Amino acid sequence: MTKSTGFIVILMLFIMGCKTNHETEKQTKKEVLSEKEMDINAKMGKWEKIDPVKIKDNVFKLIGEDWMLVSAGTPEKFNMMTASWGGLGILWNKPVAFIFVRPQRYTYTFLEQQEYYTLTFYEERYREVLQLCGTTSGRNTNKIKESKLSPFFTPNGAPAFEEARIILECKKIYANSLNKNAFIDSEHYKVNYPENDPHKLFIGEIVNVWIKK
Repeated sequence: MTKSTGFIVILMLFIMGCKTNHETEKQTKKEVLSEKEMDINAKMGKWEKIDPVKIKDNVFKLIGEDWMLVSAGTPEKFNMMTASWGGLGILWNKPVAFIFVRPQRYTYTFLEQQEYYTLTFYEERYREVLQLCGTTSGRNTNKIKESKLSPFFTPNGAPAFEEARIILECKKIYANSLNKNAFIDSEHYKVNYPENDPHKLFIGEIVNVWIKK
């Protein structure tokens, strides 16, 4: 065997080895992704997926009295906050949910950064958990540890919790801060925003609804 032939053989073996390693790496990534998908599917199996029009709860009670958790972020970092202002309806021919969040809330940053967020609703026995998530900040409190909630992530990557009885997954389609000059009754602005810190309105298309089986 000549030197040039030997070099070519070695080069071919090197290329084949790189290709094999690359294919093995791709297969490993597929297996990892598959495991993540299986984990999501296993968790989502606790709920039944329904059409938004089939939500039977009274929305006024669901949001105004029962309260909800607004959650956004990534597996690496996320936060949730309790809210009792908002609504569900039809806008631009889509089922939507709208919420109001002040800029100083820690969850606000995650809502600004992420495309998807969730609204989750709970049985009355979780009232203290909702109070905790509404009165403490994720900036200086480990809400997951304190609340003992069990987070997981939807297929679109939004945080939700295994304890929820209803999960709404929303995709942001509009966001804008409330305008002081747009208040027809200025008294509402004076009463609710004495520090001149109006909420930001987030409107999300409801892309998924799950109810606990």
